[in-house]
Amino acid sequence: MAKFEDSLKQLETIVNQLEKGDLALEESMKLFEEGVRLSTACKEELDAAEGKVQVLLKQRDGLLKPEPFFQNQK
Repeated sequence: MAKFEDSLKQLETIVNQLEKGDLALEESMKLFEEGVRLSTACKEELDAAEGKVQVLLKQRDGLLKPEPFFQNQK
Protein backbone atom coordinates (compact mmCIF):
# COMPACT_ATOMS: atom_id res chain seq x y z
CA MET A 1 0.00 0.00 0.00
CA ALA A 2 1.09 3.53 -0.63
CA LYS A 3 1.96 5.90 2.19
CA PHE A 4 -1.36 7.76 1.98
CA GLU A 5 -3.43 4.59 2.23
CA ASP A 6 -1.35 3.34 5.17
CA SER A 7 -1.75 6.63 7.02
CA LEU A 8 -5.49 6.73 6.35
CA LYS A 9 -5.92 3.16 7.59
CA GLN A 10 -4.00 3.98 10.80
CA LEU A 11 -6.11 7.11 11.28
CA GLU A 12 -9.33 5.09 10.92
CA THR A 13 -8.07 2.62 13.54
CA ILE A 14 -7.29 5.46 15.94
CA VAL A 15 -10.71 7.04 15.43
CA ASN A 16 -12.39 3.70 16.13
CA GLN A 17 -10.37 3.26 19.33
CA LEU A 18 -11.17 6.77 20.54
CA GLU A 19 -14.88 6.41 19.73
CA LYS A 20 -15.14 3.38 22.02
CA GLY A 21 -14.36 5.68 24.95
CA ASP A 22 -12.80 2.97 27.10
CA LEU A 23 -9.21 4.24 27.12
CA ALA A 24 -7.43 6.06 29.89
CA LEU A 25 -7.01 9.79 29.38
CA GLU A 26 -3.25 9.51 28.82
CA GLU A 27 -3.69 6.82 26.15
CA SER A 28 -6.48 8.81 24.52
CA MET A 29 -4.24 11.87 24.33
CA LYS A 30 -1.40 9.87 22.77
CA LEU A 31 -3.76 8.44 20.16
CA PHE A 32 -5.28 11.86 19.50
CA GLU A 33 -1.82 13.38 18.93
CA GLU A 34 -0.94 10.55 16.54
CA GLY A 35 -4.26 11.06 14.76
CA VAL A 36 -3.53 14.76 14.27
CA ARG A 37 -0.10 13.90 12.87
CA LEU A 38 -1.58 11.35 10.47
CA SER A 39 -4.36 13.72 9.43
CA THR A 40 -1.81 16.42 8.63
CA ALA A 41 0.30 13.97 6.62
CA CYS A 42 -2.76 12.85 4.64
CA LYS A 43 -3.76 16.44 3.92
CA GLU A 44 -0.27 17.27 2.69
CA GLU A 45 -0.32 14.28 0.32
CA LEU A 46 -3.79 15.24 -0.96
CA ASP A 47 -2.66 18.84 -1.51
CA ALA A 48 0.37 17.61 -3.46
CA ALA A 49 -1.82 15.35 -5.59
CA GLU A 50 -4.21 18.24 -6.26
CA GLY A 51 -1.28 20.37 -7.41
CA LYS A 52 -0.19 17.66 -9.82
CA VAL A 53 -3.71 17.37 -11.22
CA GLN A 54 -3.86 21.12 -11.74
CA VAL A 55 -0.59 21.02 -13.66
CA LEU A 56 -2.00 18.28 -15.87
CA LEU A 57 -5.13 20.33 -16.54
CA LYS A 58 -3.18 23.44 -17.52
CA GLN A 59 -4.37 24.87 -20.83
CA ARG A 60 -2.09 25.94 -23.69
CA ASP A 61 -2.56 29.59 -22.74
CA GLY A 62 -1.19 28.86 -19.26
CA LEU A 63 -4.52 29.22 -17.45
CA LEU A 64 -6.05 26.45 -15.42
CA LYS A 65 -9.36 25.13 -16.59
CA PRO A 66 -11.30 24.07 -13.51
CA GLU A 67 -12.67 20.58 -14.05
CA PRO A 68 -13.82 17.91 -11.63
CA PHE A 69 -11.23 15.23 -11.08
CA PHE A 70 -13.84 12.54 -11.74
CA GLN A 71 -16.19 13.18 -14.61
CA ASN A 72 -19.47 11.40 -15.17
CA GLN A 73 -18.88 8.62 -17.62
CA LYS A 74 -21.73 7.88 -19.99
